[in-house]
Amino acid sequence: MCYYNNTSACLFLRSTILSSYMAKFAIIQTGGKQYKVREGNSLKVEKLDIEVGKPVVFDKVLLAYDEEKGLELGKPFLEDAKVKGEVMEQGKGEKIIVFKYKPKKRYRKKTGHRQRYTLVKITRIGAEEKGAKEAKEVKPKTERKTEEKQTRKRKATSKQKPKVRE
Repeated sequence: MCYYNNTSACLFLRSTILSSYMAKFAIIQTGGKQYKVREGNSLKVEKLDIEVGKPVVFDKVLLAYDEEKGLELGKPFLEDAKVKGEVMEQGKGEKIIVFKYKPKKRYRKKTGHRQRYTLVKITRIGAEEKGAKEAKEVKPKTERKTEEKQTRKRKATSKQKPKVRE
């Protein structure tokens, strides 16, 4: 409902409001958390092992909205959607103090923790273009470690000589 008498003013207000809310965005998953991102936004994510200035690709896209294509939902992830960004900085967050206390037992323990983060600026949201320069895809540390263990096991088993019975 518009409170202005001029209909062109109402249309202008509606278009500016809708364009601000319905711009291109995506929901990605990284580091066990989900983030709503737009092109040009910067966000702090769990630490990624990528140098500053290098590109990063998030392939776990849960949802993407584009004015032309509309809303796309993944089950659980979209197959061809990727979000590209650039690593701006690696750092540590604010110090969190952990204080443990048990009454009447003279037990007090004070420790601190600073969570490491990566600041990423989102450069592009959309499907992968053919012929585009491939950036390093991000995998959590746990996935990389399990892959490394599996390859080590394969190498170890391939080096063993088979037992021959005579």
